[in-house]
Amino acid sequence: MRSIWNGSISFGLVTIPVKTYSATDRTSSVSFVRIHEKDGAQIQYRKICELDGEEVPNEEVGKGYQPPGDDTIVPITDDDLSRLPMPTAKTLSILSFVDPAEIDPLQLDRAYYLGPNGAAASKPYTLLREALEHHQKVAIGKVAMRGRESLAMLRAHDGALVMHSLLWPDQIRPADGVVPDEVEIREKELTLAETLMDSLGELDSGELHDDYREAVEALVAAKLEGEEPVAPATETSGAQVIDLTAALEKSVRAARGTQEGGAESASASASVTPIRGRKTTKKSTAAEAKTPAKKAPAKKTASAPKTASTAKKTAAKSTAKTPAESRAKKTAKTTAEKSTKTASKTTATATAKRTTAKKSGKQSSA
Repeated sequence: MRSIWNGSISFGLVTIPVKTYSATDRTSSVSFVRIHEKDGAQIQYRKICELDGEEVPNEEVGKGYQPPGDDTIVPITDDDLSRLPMPTAKTLSILSFVDPAEIDPLQLDRAYYLGPNGAAASKPYTLLREALEHHQKVAIGKVAMRGRESLAMLRAHDGALVMHSLLWPDQIRPADGVVPDEVEIREKELTLAETLMDSLGELDSGELHDDYREAVEALVAAKLEGEEPVAPATETSGAQVIDLTAALEKSVRAARGTQEGGAESASASASVTPIRGRKTTKKSTAAEAKTPAKKAPAKKTASAPKTASTAKKTAAKSTAKTPAESRAKKTAKTTAEKSTKTASKTTATATAKRTTAKKSGKQSSA
């Protein structure tokens, strides 16, 4: 790589000569040139003087400064700028070492690799890099490059020192008018969002590529070969108003499987909603189903009708057992026992009479 700036890093009483290399390559991105659609010729940009309308050669182009809110342009020469006090013109002065989380990513501008300039700079260069890695800090300083001073951040990366030029704090615009009004977020929605974030896994930087650039290159190749370019199939998705909670739950189930969905559907099908006004009927029916076997003997006695009517009235008023029902059951039981005893006595008397008659018949025949 070609060095674009030579200077030094001032670290306390230590000075480290360094060379600066551009860490990014913007030429790989898609860029177009302007052409004349009539004949396809490229349009050139020329420097034209606004007073005489003539083209100005590069050797006659200078610098000028226009104060904000003023139409006056003040000429500035290189000699004027060289006499200005700028201690950071060739030196990156480190001001402090801070935690990387304290740097707002909005301030990051351009990135540069710094390499040691000469054999004598290798040891202090390595010492600063190792200290940044071990202490997990970044260095903040000021540096002047290409005629302007800016903040700079130094960090260790991939065995090298990387310098990021930073924007000044007053160059960061506020977010007024961008943030929506207050929106209520439920705890379940936040939990589902965090669960979905954890389930997506890690990012593989090797799979990242510019799809648009590849499509443009394929389009250009087809035109050069005289072929009709074929538009690739694209998925069209319009903006829709969705249920955020339902969408999050569906996304989580898609990542984890459908086990949670099956458990939820099973529990939902097992729940039964009771119907009001039928509780007394169900209980009284159950009570009537239990009592017929005990009430059957009561029909043979004279007191059975009263006992049955008393039991029906008691069942209609309440499903619980009452003292009247208990007395009815005892009466029915006692009546049944008396009937059994009376029948037994009657049978015994008849048997005795038949035995006496047989004996008297035998004696008369003799």
